[in-house]
Order: sequence, then C-alpha cells, then structure tokens
Amino acid sequence: MPRHAILVIDMLNDFVGEKAPLRCPGGDDIIEPLQKVFKWVRARKDDEVHLVHIQEAHRKNDADFKVRPVHAVDGTWGSDFIPELYPEGDEYIVKKRRHSGFAHTDLDLYLKEEKIDTVVVTGVWTNVCVRSTATDALANAYKVITLSDGCASKTEAMHEHGLVDLSIFTKVMTIDEYIDAWEKGEDPWLGGGDAENKVE
Repeated sequence: MPRHAILVIDMLNDFVGEKAPLRCPGGDDIIEPLQKVFKWVRARKDDEVHLVHIQEAHRKNDADFKVRPVHAVDGTWGSDFIPELYPEGDEYIVKKRRHSGFAHTDLDLYLKEEKIDTVVVTGVWTNVCVRSTATDALANAYKVITLSDGCASKTEAMHEHGLVDLSIFTKVMTIDEYIDAWEKGEDPWLGGGDAENKVE
C-alpha cells in the first residue's frame, strides 16, 4: 500500500495575498485548487495520504536576510498560514529556515515514522522552495510527485521553468490526475490503468 505525504509549502501571509510583502502573484491562483486537495484528503479519513504544512519561520537575525528582505519571522503574521489553507486537527507542521523543507528540520524523521514512501510537492515558489524540497526528497530516497496546478511562482515563466526542471526527477501531474488515480485504486506515481498499478 503506497503512503503519500502532500507537502504544502509556504502558503503564508508574507507570500500570498495582496498584503504580502514578498508576494508570489501566482500564489493566489492555487488557493482554490489546493482547497480541493485539502477537502479530498480530509474526507478520506485514513492514513494513506497525509497533509503536511511546511512553514517558513525565521529567527529575527536569520542569515537568510543577508540575501533577501526580512520576511516570515517566526511568530509573526507574515509567517502564519493564509486563512484559506489553515492546518486542521493533527496535520503536521514543519517549520523551516531555509528553502528546502528538509534542511535542518524533522521532516524526514516524520515521514519515516509514518512510513511515507512518496512525497507530493505543492505551494510556492515552484522554482525555489518547491524545487529545493523536491530535490532533497529525492536525495532522501522518496518517490516525488509535483502537482503542476498546485504550485506557483512569481511569474508564469518562472513556474514553467521550474516544472521543466522538476520533470527531470519527479512525476509531474495535475491535481485532478492525482486524485483520479487514487479514486481508481491506482498509485499515482506509477500512473496508467494497469492491474499492476492497483493500490493494495
């Protein structure tokens, strides 16, 4: 039986929405598609697919601010999740201070404890934090899926270039394709409709 973790990366006040100081314009466009994912996962009421929220949460004097403006400081409004995609119940939250959700966090430990074999990346930015997290997921021996319409970047060109890079080492598919595979009893990472792909 495959076990997936859908990582929702940095859908935070400092990155998404008109008041976001480091706004990712495309982030607004993926709120509704990700809400569909949230509703689907929460309705499953099983442990085969996890929602994991990745939260950029810097210390006040973080070294990251030497190369980028101050943003997403831990405990501030900017570091908090946007209301439309707020975590619920026991959905796991991973705080990070670098681009990758794996860098100096307990994400890998959590995934191993939950016997997750496939990481599914979503969120912002496609070509930065999403790509960095996917790269480290592969380095930690996970299968990786990118939900193309569940990711966004500053521009459409950045998003598309990010997807090109991600397609080299992850399976890129749409949210509908991903959900449809599960509903057909297939492992989305394998794809297709063959009997050998049936979830057991």
